Amino acid sequence: MRIASLLASGTELVCALGAGEELVARSHECDFPAHVQRLPCVSEPTFDITGSSRAIDLLVRAKLAAGEPLYSVDEARLAELAPDVLLTQAHCEVCAVTPGNLGTGELCRKQVVALRAGTLDGILDGFAQVAVVIGREAAAIALVARIRERVAEVQHRTADRRPPTIACLEWIEPLFHMGNWGPELVALAGGVNVLGTAGVHSAAMGWDEIRRADPEVLLVAPCGFAIERTLTEMHLLAAQSGWRELRAVRDGRVVVADGNLYFNRSGPSVFTSVEILAEVLHPEAFSPKHRAAWQRWPGERPAPGSAPAIASCRAP
Repeated sequence: MRIASLLASGTELVCALGAGEELVARSHECDFPAHVQRLPCVSEPTFDITGSSRAIDLLVRAKLAAGEPLYSVDEARLAELAPDVLLTQAHCEVCAVTPGNLGTGELCRKQVVALRAGTLDGILDGFAQVAVVIGREAAAIALVARIRERVAEVQHRTADRRPPTIACLEWIEPLFHMGNWGPELVALAGGVNVLGTAGVHSAAMGWDEIRRADPEVLLVAPCGFAIERTLTEMHLLAAQSGWRELRAVRDGRVVVADGNLYFNRSGPSVFTSVEILAEVLHPEAFSPKHRAAWQRWPGERPAPGSAPAIASCRAP
C-alpha cells in the first residue's frame, strides 16, 4: 500500500504501526521519526511561520478573515506519487492540512482518512481507524495496550499523592490555555488543571486569569514550538504584571516543554506527555527520564534531542 500522510501525527502513527516503508509522501510538518524527512514533501504553509507568536497569530487571523487557505498541497506531485490512502485531519483548520486543502480533483477520489479527535479516547479511536484502512489492526491493538499500560503505571504511582495545581499555556502572544486533550493529560499525571476544558479547543485568555488561578506549576508548551524557540519569548511572560508574585515563579516551578512533538500532536508521542507531566508535577517520585522534552525556566539549557519548531497549531 502507498500512503501519503499530510499530518505529522499520522506519519508518526504509520511508523509506530510498522508501516513506515509504505509512506510515499509527507507534509511540511512531518519530522518524526527523523527518517521521514527524506520523503517528498507535498505541502507548505501559505503564511510565514518563522516569526514570533504574535506575528504568526496576526497572519493566521488575517488569512481566516479573508477566507484564504492556511496550507497548500502540491497536487501534481502528489498525483505522481500515486498514493492509495491520504491521511489528514478535520479537527482544526489552523493545525494542519485538512481535506478542504486537497482541492476537487483526482485526490479527493482517493481514500482519505481525516482524523478529528479532540480527546485522548478519540485519538486512540483514530489509531484504530487508520490501522483498519492500512491493514495494521493487530499492530494497533498492541500499540494501544502498551500506551494504556504506561499510563496506568503513572496513575498507580501518583494515586496516593496530593495533586498539584498546574496551568498549561499553548500560546504566548496572545495567551492561549491548553484545551483539547491537555487537561486529560494533566489528570492522568496526577495534577489539577486550572485553565482550559477537556475536549474543547484551546482559547485566548487574559493574563488576569493566570494571576487569579495562581497555579503551583506553570507549563509553557506553545503549539508547534520546540524548547529553543519558546525560550526566545519567555521574557514576554516575565514582563507581565504580577509575574514575580505567582506561586509557580516564587517556587521555581515554571517549565518550558516541547509542545511541537509531545503536547500538541495527536500521535503516539502525546501519551509520553503523561510521563513528562508526572516528572514535572511529582519530581520526588519520578526520575527525569524525559529531560529532552522539558526544562525549568530560567537557568537551564534544553537537553539534546528537542524537536525543531514547525508551525503554530491551535484554534484561532
